[in-house]
Amino acid sequence: MIIGIDDTDSNEGMCTTYLGALLLEELQEYGTVEALPLLVRLNPTIPYKTRGNAAVALKLKTACPERVIAHVTSRIEELARMECEKTNPGAVFIQEKDYENLKSVLMSFLEEAVKEVIEIEKAKNLIAELGIISRSFKNGRGLIGALAACGAMLNPEGWDCTFEHLAYRQKEKWGTPRDVDKESFFEADRQTYPETWDTVDLTNRLVVCVPHSADPVLFGIRGESPEIVNKAAALIRAEPVERFTVYRTNQGTDMHLLTAQKIAEIRDMHSYRLESTVSAVPKTIEGGHVIFAVRDLEEGEIDCAAFEPTKNFRSLIRKLVPGDRVVLSGSVTTGTLNIEKIEIKALAPLYTEENPKCPECGKHMKSAGQGQGFRCKKCRTQAQSLLKIRCEAERDLEPGLYEVPPCARRHLAKPLAREKHLDIRLYPAR
Repeated sequence: MIIGIDDTDSNEGMCTTYLGALLLEELQEYGTVEALPLLVRLNPTIPYKTRGNAAVALKLKTACPERVIAHVTSRIEELARMECEKTNPGAVFIQEKDYENLKSVLMSFLEEAVKEVIEIEKAKNLIAELGIISRSFKNGRGLIGALAACGAMLNPEGWDCTFEHLAYRQKEKWGTPRDVDKESFFEADRQTYPETWDTVDLTNRLVVCVPHSADPVLFGIRGESPEIVNKAAALIRAEPVERFTVYRTNQGTDMHLLTAQKIAEIRDMHSYRLESTVSAVPKTIEGGHVIFAVRDLEEGEIDCAAFEPTKNFRSLIRKLVPGDRVVLSGSVTTGTLNIEKIEIKALAPLYTEENPKCPECGKHMKSAGQGQGFRCKKCRTQAQSLLKIRCEAERDLEPGLYEVPPCARRHLAKPLAREKHLDIRLYPAR
């Protein structure tokens, strides 16, 4: 049996992955766990998500499915933050005899849930049409993520994957400040990067794998294999851990990105990879956000942003000039593309105006006064032209692929530490 669960947490606490970790242990009373649990991140732009928009799936060999369903339902009723308006849990149960029949349709549903906007009714109708056992609470929006997570479990080879070691706090500690040795995270990063990533942000001297909300997670280490994330986690010094679980995930895969052929097809609440040309000088607005526009061959135009949380990445964006050819990756909300990565493909020439140089000493002349040209006081030479000389300036920017720093990276965005196969120059943010 495959069990998919979603939407049990809230902005104030709880975590669907914690429920998954509990069930992973408890359900062994009814059978044998057959695979690593799955953590699937869905469309990051959905406005009614709680925090990270994650769903989980477990795979269990069992001879008593009814007892499993009852146990899972009871645990959701007990632990889900039902008082939160955005918390609308859902669980689905795929029986082993249906694995092959449902594999294709639920894998397609996963792709759609990660890249598109799905209405609750579509999930409910699919469940009814396919005869899938389900449980839902309140409006049942969690059925969307639950189905998607089952799709991932049914076809584990059909998508790129990474792994995350999630350590959970003892229950009496929930809601209190986390007691961790920050330097141990930097040491773990030194010993395991680039096979692990987003543990720390070296440039901004931040630990980024420790959440700040009241949920049960103490820390999460992301990486290429269960072995490497466990190695990094073993180096962490922190408060006692109640339990830990290694999840297989779609984090760090760019699974959310659609390819936009033209700007006119771009829609809010979707994420894209878009090749275009910078059409406006980047401007820093109130709040420290950097905004500029890009245009495609059909004269479509869209605003792009490096928001304040991207920190030093904004300095790179400020160096862009109209005419630069770029490939942008990011999510679109309220008509603006929030940049996650930028590939600079070609730089436009940048021109400046300078005073002419003295033919004797080679230094730039000074203005001789309005309408009187230029002169060199030292050599007493003059230039009768009233116009400055147009010169091509050297660009303080190199073609290549750049990313936001770890402190600003979204769960699904693929870090450059994983892009070693690309035949372009990489500038990983550390």
